[in-house]
Amino acid sequence: MNFDQILSSIGGFGRYQKVLYVWICLPQLFLAFHMMVSIFTGATPPHHCRQSPGLDLNPSQSLDLNLSMNVSMSLNLSHPDSSCFYSGGNWTERAPCGHGWEYSKETFQSTTVTEWDLVCESSSWNSIGSSIYMSGLLLGAVLFGAMADRYGRRFTLLLGIALQTVFGVAAAFAPSFTVYTILRFVVGTTISGVIINAFVLGTEWTCTERRMLAGIITDYAFGLGYMLLAGLAYLIRDWRKLQLAISAPGFLLIFYIWVLPKSARWLLANDRREEAILLLRKAAFVNGRVMPPAAQVHISTIPGGVKRRHSAADLVRTPEMRKRSLILFYLWFVNVLVYYGLSLGVSRLGTDIYLTQFVFGLVEMPARSLVLLVLPWSRRLSQSGFLAIGGLACLLMLAVPADHPNFLAGLAMAGKFGMTASFAVIYVYTAEIFPTVIRQTGIGVSSMFARVGGVLAPLINMLHNHNPTVPLVIFGIAPLLGAVLALALPETAGRSLPDTMEDAVNWDMRSPSKQEKPETCDHIKPSASSNTQEQELHHLGNQA
Repeated sequence: MNFDQILSSIGGFGRYQKVLYVWICLPQLFLAFHMMVSIFTGATPPHHCRQSPGLDLNPSQSLDLNLSMNVSMSLNLSHPDSSCFYSGGNWTERAPCGHGWEYSKETFQSTTVTEWDLVCESSSWNSIGSSIYMSGLLLGAVLFGAMADRYGRRFTLLLGIALQTVFGVAAAFAPSFTVYTILRFVVGTTISGVIINAFVLGTEWTCTERRMLAGIITDYAFGLGYMLLAGLAYLIRDWRKLQLAISAPGFLLIFYIWVLPKSARWLLANDRREEAILLLRKAAFVNGRVMPPAAQVHISTIPGGVKRRHSAADLVRTPEMRKRSLILFYLWFVNVLVYYGLSLGVSRLGTDIYLTQFVFGLVEMPARSLVLLVLPWSRRLSQSGFLAIGGLACLLMLAVPADHPNFLAGLAMAGKFGMTASFAVIYVYTAEIFPTVIRQTGIGVSSMFARVGGVLAPLINMLHNHNPTVPLVIFGIAPLLGAVLALALPETAGRSLPDTMEDAVNWDMRSPSKQEKPETCDHIKPSASSNTQEQELHHLGNQA
């Protein structure tokens, strides 16, 4: 509560915080680009075997090549082998495509699939490449999460943006699919570093009253990037140019070196009081406030901030923290599994890929707006309810015939709506449950489990080729189980952020009626006299 009160005294969501959120939101556009661009750069257009005049087939493989060339596109829609084999009209005699494929350029000028022939027996490499990219997010969640708790949110965020830009641009010039996949893997590691550090940096600079609103602002930016990508991909049909277009603008963010602040809360938790006081004074000045002298004097006399280094083991050290952590880990896993399972499967819906991608991004806006309405009431019930919506929508898709693509797309969007809202809640919820000393580590480990879901999502989508019902059953049941588990978490709405492990563990030991009401964002509770105010600030300093 000490830091939240100090933050309120200097303006907990004033001009300083609002400018900070502008800086935090800009990278979210690029995150959406990188996360979803494979829908277009890795798309598989209609294709057929390339005719070769020198092709020499034995008599038992007598083929009518002219017929193959003339009707292969239409056969591609009616026969599963038409795009992978030469064949006569009755499909009793066929030969593998020995001279490559011809690809339709009606929708895409080029993709990684058309450039490196990732079709037929090589088609699985496309999904494997997506899983390898998601593995990068998994590794990044571990590396950048621990790095941020040790070296700070600002340093780690800047490093993530720089690496993302350099390797994203390099991917546009990859000479082979292997090199492209490696470069995308590195980009994936930086995604986690940018996502979790931008969110936590904003959360730790925002007062309790506005924390929920501020946390979701970044999600709106991600949804905007989702929609912008559909427009960029529509205008840029060559995958290399599109990859360059989404990566190169990252160089413009070099000015972040001078404008992005550190986290004053993290500095205090790590016994760097002088730096924290300077930052708090600056924030107060920008917000048109003056930091109370008594508060900064008492902050300067706080005995050592952190007695020992905390690690991921602290997340499961006590029974209560272990229960909360394991539930949160599963919720992160299932959110990403279903969110990206539905998002990456958009090309199978049989609708216009650009329009559907745009609508999938558009649906994120009302989903997050609804979160703003229900989250102040309850974090726990909101999390559970949105997971249930996402799971039920996926199960209902099982009842819709494949020849009704519009109905399937509608249910898929309903599922996307529920998982988007759930995704928005889980970020806020997790940041409020884990204490400051391990908040970044906790979100990092949670994100690691989330990325396991991201790795599995493309692989589960591959099962659609063998049994279309399996992915939907998994995407339906997993969120429903999460909806039940979420009810076992503590309610955090309206509570101040816990700073120490003791704060978090003893959270439920206090009756809500006895908890002190959090300070508002704009002022410290008014006092009857200057002496009383001085006493409150003295008490504030002692608490800090």
